[in-house]
Amino acid sequence: MGPKVLQAGDLGAVGPEPYGTAVDPAEAMDLCHRSRKGKGLTMAIMERGSQQNSRQATHAVPGPGAHAAVQPARRPVNYIWAVARLAIGWIFLWAFVDKLLGLGFATPEQKAWINGGSPTTGFLKGMADGTFGGFFSGLAGQGWVDWLFMIGLAGIGTALILGAGVRVAAITGGLLLMLMWAAELPLANNPFLDEHVIYAIVLAGLALVNAGDTLGLGRWWGGTALVKRYPILK
Repeated sequence: MGPKVLQAGDLGAVGPEPYGTAVDPAEAMDLCHRSRKGKGLTMAIMERGSQQNSRQATHAVPGPGAHAAVQPARRPVNYIWAVARLAIGWIFLWAFVDKLLGLGFATPEQKAWINGGSPTTGFLKGMADGTFGGFFSGLAGQGWVDWLFMIGLAGIGTALILGAGVRVAAITGGLLLMLMWAAELPLANNPFLDEHVIYAIVLAGLALVNAGDTLGLGRWWGGTALVKRYPILK
């Protein structure tokens, strides 16, 4: 055991030590003074060191380019995804324009939507003998179905071409494609796989790789306050 260090309140009750040695009051005062002084010095050193560390952290010089926004380098595969996005976007948008105006490709002029034709009747009525023919043929020609279909084609195609809202376009486009796939069951040339499923898979890939950031407005759109709050809109 080491020597006993007395506190200031112990000075009036200085008595024999357990080892039989008396403690002089003056010596006890000196020990207390040193103890307090040592503690104060230690605290001051610790506080000063903490302040210096804080100042060093505050005034640390950043490395080269630390203030520059980190932009991932575009690779050739990014451009492949961008071209795929533009291609599928054009497929959707062209279907909308052709059905709207009846340009004579898939839709003759007399059956154009602006001329009173129904953009869903031809496809859905032709699937009456399919697995879900009864359900889909019952939807053919209904006004709300035509509007949803045309809005979907226009919105999905525009979003994909612009590269903004690709995630929403991928979800809604995938749903539309799978409904069209179900309407064609059973498939004529394959047990279960056709172009609708392939397009849906590609749409999912476009959303996952942020394909709108290359050759599109995706990077700008993703930095807006709205998209930061609701990332699904990217």
